[in-house]
Amino acid sequence: MPKVIENPWRGKGILPDAPLPISDPNGVARLLAMCPAHAETPLTKSADLAVLAGVAEVWIKDERARMNLGSFKSLGAAHAIARDAAALAPVAWETALTGRTYVTASAGNHGLSVAAGARIFGARAVIHIAETVPEAFAERLAARGADVVREGATYEDSMAAAENAAAANGWTLLSDSSWPGYTEPARRVMEGYLQLAAEAARQIDSPPTHVILQAGVGGLAAAVAAYARSIWGDQVEIIVVEPAAAPALFESIRAGNLVTADGPVSEMGRLDCKTPSLVAFAGLARDADRFVTITEAEAQSGVARLEECGFTTTHSGGAGLAALLAGLDMGHDARVMAILSEGPEDG
Repeated sequence: MPKVIENPWRGKGILPDAPLPISDPNGVARLLAMCPAHAETPLTKSADLAVLAGVAEVWIKDERARMNLGSFKSLGAAHAIARDAAALAPVAWETALTGRTYVTASAGNHGLSVAAGARIFGARAVIHIAETVPEAFAERLAARGADVVREGATYEDSMAAAENAAAANGWTLLSDSSWPGYTEPARRVMEGYLQLAAEAARQIDSPPTHVILQAGVGGLAAAVAAYARSIWGDQVEIIVVEPAAAPALFESIRAGNLVTADGPVSEMGRLDCKTPSLVAFAGLARDADRFVTITEAEAQSGVARLEECGFTTTHSGGAGLAALLAGLDMGHDARVMAILSEGPEDG
């Protein structure tokens, strides 16, 4: 069974001086309206998963085909880069950011979004990845025009390397995480994720009773939670799911402060982040009701059952639904909304 804690900070938060996630999606929508690759992703109601989970309804926001990059991350860094380009009021969008270099670390799809956004507007992308990241992913980054640098054994090591490279070379650091002294770029990355939340809210026939959100550093979860609270208030319960091997938000909520969690490498690689984003943690401490961890076995079993129902994904992409299928208690009348956040590795 998933491990669960209630959030004692719900409604009031923990860090009064920390920036909070943006909750208004209109700025994102205006930029995306100019993007020919943009299209809404589907919200699918699955009767099969509802039966398996023992709930009334399961709604899945399917991000596997988002902007041809295969995950929700397409909305994040590319949006932040597009904002930089738009601020220059360029004559030609394709050269708006020529001469500028964006650098980041990535355990997965954030790097693809940085690479794609940089390429569209004429900038350069340098992506630091850990030694554990599969070579196939490095090749996908290179195919998008990024310079790929392997550095360190963990995501945290590669993030430190990216930060150092930005400082040494005068590059723009574009992380999907945040920490004291570095918050605004990550808030803008998170702002991009509001698009999927706004789409889902329009697509569902009535508000869900529960929203399940998987988290790594917490950017997606915090953005969607902030929007859900802004439109549905307290009528929806928000649940955040992490790997038991990387319980960064879980342990931070329990400690009442931002902490770094210990744990082995997780097969939920996109979620295998040991330190939460400061902005995301501040938002989720205010907005989330429960924090949950699942084991590697629960993730594996859940993703296999998702595939049987026609929703092929990775251990990371299906982690929220895997928690539901592992016996997360919501009651038989629950109407659950979750995010299938990425396609399969070979997709």
